[in-house]
Amino acid sequence: MPDDLKAAFQIAVERVRELAERPDNDTLLKLYALYKQGSEGDASGPKPGFFDFVGTAKHEAWVKLKGMSRDEAMLKYIDLVERLGHPADGTARS
Repeated sequence: MPDDLKAAFQIAVERVRELAERPDNDTLLKLYALYKQGSEGDASGPKPGFFDFVGTAKHEAWVKLKGMSRDEAMLKYIDLVERLGHPADGTARS
């Protein structure tokens, strides 16, 4: 994977922590799944226990991305973070 993509991905990971507003739960699941797919590839390990609702939701979101390349996941993660960090008119938040 290109070094510039990895660098942009790391910057996006840092930017998530600086968002003015906390994303909704569906967006958080997308961010989590794209991050895991981009950093680790296809989901591995056992599914969390039945009563671990958050862990199960995260795992299932990641499993849905099976087969997506790490590069594609990183690009989608970066794009999503960009959209979260800017209002609809495209200007940066202060």
